[in-house]
Formats: sequence, structure tokens, C-alpha cells
Amino acid sequence: MERRPFFLGWNVVWYALGKKAGRVDLGDTDIRGGKMEKDVSRDLITLPIPELIKRLAVPASVGYFFHTMYNVVDTYFGGLISTQVLAALSLSLPVFFIIIAVCTGISTGTTALIANALGAGDREKAKMLAVQGLAFGIVTSAALTLIGIFSSPYLFSVLGASDAYMVTCLKYMDTIFLGTVLFMLVSMLNAILTALGNTRPYRNFLIAGFLLNIILDPWFIFGGLGLPPLGIIGIALATVVIQGIGCLYLGAMVSRTGLFTKGDLKRLVPSYGPFKEIARQGLPASVNLLTIGLGIFVITYFVSAFGKGAVAAYGVAMRVEQTVLVPAIGLNVATLTIVAQNNGARLFRRVQETIHRNLVYGGIMMAIGAVGILILAPQLMALFTHDKKVIEIGAVYLRIDALALYAYVVLSVNIAALQGMKKPMYALWIGLYRQIVAPFLLFYLLTRVLDVGLIGIWWGIFSITWSATLITIFYARLQLRKVRSHLVDDPPVSFTQQAQPSTACCPKPDRKGAI
Repeated sequence: MERRPFFLGWNVVWYALGKKAGRVDLGDTDIRGGKMEKDVSRDLITLPIPELIKRLAVPASVGYFFHTMYNVVDTYFGGLISTQVLAALSLSLPVFFIIIAVCTGISTGTTALIANALGAGDREKAKMLAVQGLAFGIVTSAALTLIGIFSSPYLFSVLGASDAYMVTCLKYMDTIFLGTVLFMLVSMLNAILTALGNTRPYRNFLIAGFLLNIILDPWFIFGGLGLPPLGIIGIALATVVIQGIGCLYLGAMVSRTGLFTKGDLKRLVPSYGPFKEIARQGLPASVNLLTIGLGIFVITYFVSAFGKGAVAAYGVAMRVEQTVLVPAIGLNVATLTIVAQNNGARLFRRVQETIHRNLVYGGIMMAIGAVGILILAPQLMALFTHDKKVIEIGAVYLRIDALALYAYVVLSVNIAALQGMKKPMYALWIGLYRQIVAPFLLFYLLTRVLDVGLIGIWWGIFSITWSATLITIFYARLQLRKVRSHLVDDPPVSFTQQAQPSTACCPKPDRKGAI
């Protein structure tokens, strides 16, 4: 099928973002027509760490900012339909997060494996993992679609939905579950690009997706141009359509890296060995993220006892919180990629410096965010609703949550570093503690036994987050000491002329790859 008109249309979008669609810049690498002129993976074990963090974290943060704004658009238009739709979107979050968790977890594990292979100089293994990662994602998404559609009514009933409220929730989530394979493919294609140190295509997709959502949401919700009003289904359908467009664009970008081309389609047949390796690395990360979804489920379960207004307030406040935490996501991406490649190349000092610098940068940004939330919490809530009760409840939560923002950074950076060192299991155990066991016990004590009220849940989230952070700091330091005994401070012989510790004098990088 001829696709030229499609890509000509996207050229306009990418040019506006400062990118020509016919060429992909990966640092100092120019890739044209699938031919790689220089191995970009070497940049991640040679360039100074601050330069690499900027190169990876800034595009990722910008992209995820627009991803968060994408969700804000959904929340805004959902509020225009009705308060029940706004509450349904909030109630759907823990169920929707199941898809996000599985996709992100598997893609994170695949990124770590590909990056370690590239850091070790084994490009053929990296290519095999990229192809089998896509196959693994397709198989997993098919299973997730079936499980999700059949289990979501029960999940919503546990959260207190019934009658018209239940129908509204199911209309939204059933549409989303039917598009699961598109969410997965977007994540896996981005995993390949991220392992190469290129976070820009995904950033471009998220920006373009945000702009498209502003157009598609009102069109699909209220109808027009021959399309009937779809209500909350329109919000979900717009998301699925945009994910499909993302698959086409990111697929085109990946085909130019040489890690996956049309000739590799026959290698998509599932293979036990690669599937086992991807599952071993990716499933713990997925389960860890699933615990976040279950954590939201637990929180929503206890919050729902205080009415729809409380549920709506928590959902809106979460959007504000996610916006402030966007830089932390960028630092997480940078930590995973840089640590994984340098772990593969056995460069411990660079691993250690990456963690330290990301924690410092995150601390500065979260301090600024916390001050803003403490001062402007009611005004931020008022951007999404005029309900005074919802604004009041959400503002209280945000001001307490502001005191825990840096804890989220410390958790995400250290967990990403452990995943980069191919130690994914800790994320699972700390997730079970932080998202399920501790919240259920503490929230039950505070709300059902001590009858502290809704504010008890907010302070419970604060306490659990910081306790998990302190445990993580201790464990990560212990693991770093063990890793240090196995890694080296000097690069392997084959990289001696190229890889130097970032504190040493390094060749000035080609600025065409700078942010």
C-alpha cells in the first residue's frame, strides 16, 4: 500500500517541531534508509554524563509533559459532559493503568536488555531482542485485551460503580481494551529507540498526539461532519486512533535504525529463549507497575467511601501531581538507558555518577514544584472543576502530596538504576509493600478503626511513600557496593580509545545531536 501521502503529511508536523521526517538524528549518528554510519550506542559510554542526561531526559520530559496534558484534555472535556463522566474517568484510572503497567514494564525490561547488549558490543543480540520484544508485546496485548474486557465489570463493582455509573465506566474501558495492541506496539517501538539513546521520536509523537487530541476529543464527543455524538466513548476512541498513528510513525523511525526492518518480519515468530529473557526482565517491571495500578485501586476504594466528589477530587489532583512529576519521568528514562549501557560496558564510575546527578537534578526541580503546589493548590484544582467541594478536597491532598514529591524522584531513579543493572525484582517487592500491603493496612486503620477521615488517607500516602523511599535508598546502596566489585573503573580494551570516565577529558561531541 502506498504510504507516501501519509508521511508527507507528517513532514509538516515534524518540521514544525524542528525535525525533518526523512532523517533521524541519534546524537552523532546520521541514519538514512536503514544504513547506520556510526554506532550511536558508543556515545552512551563515552560522552559526559551531564550531556547524556540532557540529551535523554529533556526530550523525554517534554514528551511526557504533553502526554500529561493529553490526559488533562480528556479530563477537561469529560467535565464538560457531566460530573458522572468526570468521576467515571477517575474510577477508570486504576483499570486503565493495568494496560499502562504491562506495556511500560515490558518495554522497560526490553530497553534494559537491548541497551546492555549494545553496551557489550553485541549488536546481533540487540537486534534479536528488538524483534522478539515486538512479538512478545503482541502476544501479551492479545491476552490482556481478553482478560480486561471480561474482568472490568467486576473491578468497577468493587470500586462501587453500579447502574448508569457502571455503564459509563464500561463504555470507556471496553473501547480502550480493544486498542491494547496499539498501546503495546507504541511502547515496544519506543523501547528500541530509547535503548539507542534516542528519545526524540517519542517526544514528537506525544506532542503531536496532544494536539490531535484537542481536535478529536470534542469532535468525537459531540459529533459533527457526519459523525454522531459518542460521549465518553469518543474520548476513548480518540486515544485509540492516536495510538494507531503513533505505531506508523515510530515504526518508520525504528526501521531506520537497522534493528528492525521489513526483512525481520519472519523473525517475529515467538522463540522460547528470547521470550524467557524478556519475561524475566520485563514481567517484574510490569508487576511493579501493576502494583501502582492496584495501589490506585486501593486508594480509590477507600476514597469512594467519602462520595463521588472525593473520587473526582482525587482524580483531578492526580493530573496536577503527574504534571509536576513529568521531569522525574525524564530522569527515569535517562537513568535506565545510561546505567544499562554502562553496566553492559562494565563502567562503574559512570553508573554511580548517573544516579547521583539525576538525584540532584530531581531534587532541584521537585523543590520548585512543591513551592508552586503549596501556594497555588486551589487555583490548580479550579482549572478543571467549579465544584467548591471538589476543589477544597483536592487542594488539601495536593498540599500534603507536595511534601512527598522528592520521594517519588528518589524511588524512580533508584529503581530505574537497578533495572539498568538487570536487577528488576526489587521493584516488584517494594511495589507490593508501597502500593498494596501498607496502604490497605494503614488506610483501614486510619479510616475504619480510628475514624480520622479522608485526610487520614492523604497523610497515609505521604508516610508510606517516604518509608518506601528510605528502604530503597538502603537497598540500592547495598547493591551498588556489590556491583562495584564486579565492574571496572576503566573501559574494556576494545573501547579504550573511546570510552573515558565522564570526569576525564572527553572529545567534544558533535553539536548537531544536542537538545
